[in-house]
Amino acid sequence: MAKESMKAREVKRKKLADLYAERRAALKAAGDSVGLQKLPRASSPTRQRNRCRLTGRPRGYMRQFGISRNQFREMVLDGLIPGLTKSSW
Repeated sequence: MAKESMKAREVKRKKLADLYAERRAALKAAGDSVGLQKLPRASSPTRQRNRCRLTGRPRGYMRQFGISRNQFREMVLDGLIPGLTKSSW
Protein backbone atom coordinates (compact mmCIF):
# COMPACT_ATOMS: atom_id res chain seq x y z
CA MET A 1 0.00 0.00 0.00
CA ALA A 2 1.17 3.48 -0.83
CA LYS A 3 1.53 6.08 1.88
CA GLU A 4 -1.37 8.47 2.23
CA SER A 5 1.00 11.40 1.73
CA MET A 6 2.11 10.00 -1.64
CA LYS A 7 -1.50 9.55 -2.74
CA ALA A 8 -2.30 13.10 -1.62
CA ARG A 9 0.64 14.43 -3.62
CA GLU A 10 -0.69 12.73 -6.75
CA VAL A 11 -4.14 14.24 -6.19
CA LYS A 12 -2.57 17.69 -5.83
CA ARG A 13 -0.59 17.25 -9.05
CA LYS A 14 -3.72 16.14 -10.90
CA LYS A 15 -5.63 19.24 -9.73
CA LEU A 16 -2.76 21.55 -10.72
CA ALA A 17 -2.44 19.93 -14.15
CA ASP A 18 -6.16 20.40 -14.77
CA LEU A 19 -6.02 23.99 -13.54
CA TYR A 20 -3.11 25.00 -15.79
CA ALA A 21 -3.98 22.86 -18.85
CA GLU A 22 -5.42 25.68 -20.96
CA ARG A 23 -2.67 28.16 -20.04
CA ARG A 24 0.01 25.54 -20.80
CA ALA A 25 -1.55 24.75 -24.20
CA ALA A 26 -1.71 28.45 -25.12
CA LEU A 27 1.93 29.01 -24.15
CA LYS A 28 3.02 25.95 -26.15
CA ALA A 29 1.10 27.12 -29.20
CA ALA A 30 2.74 30.55 -28.94
CA GLY A 31 6.18 28.99 -28.48
CA ASP A 32 6.75 30.87 -25.24
CA SER A 33 9.24 28.72 -23.34
CA VAL A 34 9.88 31.43 -20.74
CA GLY A 35 6.18 31.51 -19.85
CA LEU A 36 6.15 27.73 -19.52
CA GLN A 37 9.06 27.88 -17.09
CA LYS A 38 7.13 30.25 -14.84
CA LEU A 39 4.30 27.76 -14.35
CA PRO A 40 4.50 25.48 -11.29
CA ARG A 41 6.47 22.29 -11.91
CA ALA A 42 3.76 20.10 -10.46
CA SER A 43 1.29 21.46 -13.04
CA SER A 44 2.94 19.47 -15.80
CA PRO A 45 0.95 16.34 -16.67
CA THR A 46 4.16 14.34 -17.11
CA ARG A 47 4.90 14.62 -13.39
CA GLN A 48 1.86 12.52 -12.51
CA ARG A 49 2.46 8.91 -11.61
CA ASN A 50 0.11 6.11 -12.60
CA ARG A 51 -1.00 4.19 -9.53
CA CYS A 52 -3.04 1.05 -8.98
CA ARG A 53 -6.64 1.92 -8.12
CA LEU A 54 -6.80 -0.82 -5.49
CA THR A 55 -3.46 -0.62 -3.70
CA GLY A 56 -1.84 2.62 -4.85
CA ARG A 57 1.23 0.75 -6.10
CA PRO A 58 3.17 2.88 -8.65
CA ARG A 59 5.11 0.11 -10.38
CA GLY A 60 3.90 -2.63 -12.66
CA TYR A 61 0.88 -0.53 -13.66
CA MET A 62 -1.32 -1.85 -16.48
CA ARG A 63 -3.10 1.04 -18.23
CA GLN A 64 -5.76 -1.10 -19.86
CA PHE A 65 -7.06 -2.24 -16.47
CA GLY A 66 -5.90 0.58 -14.20
CA ILE A 67 -4.36 -1.81 -11.70
CA SER A 68 -0.92 -3.19 -10.89
CA ARG A 69 0.34 -6.52 -12.19
CA ASN A 70 0.03 -8.10 -8.75
CA GLN A 71 -3.64 -7.22 -8.40
CA PHE A 72 -4.24 -8.25 -12.00
CA ARG A 73 -2.78 -11.68 -11.30
CA GLU A 74 -4.86 -12.14 -8.16
CA MET A 75 -8.04 -11.10 -9.98
CA VAL A 76 -7.33 -13.55 -12.82
CA LEU A 77 -6.73 -16.36 -10.33
CA ASP A 78 -10.03 -15.54 -8.60
CA GLY A 79 -11.84 -15.49 -11.95
CA LEU A 80 -12.83 -11.81 -11.69
CA ILE A 81 -11.54 -10.91 -15.17
CA PRO A 82 -13.59 -12.70 -17.84
CA GLY A 83 -11.82 -14.41 -20.72
CA LEU A 84 -8.51 -14.95 -18.94
CA THR A 85 -7.21 -18.06 -17.26
CA LYS A 86 -3.93 -18.82 -15.59
CA SER A 87 -1.75 -20.77 -17.98
CA SER A 88 1.75 -20.73 -16.49
CA TRP A 89 3.44 -17.78 -14.91
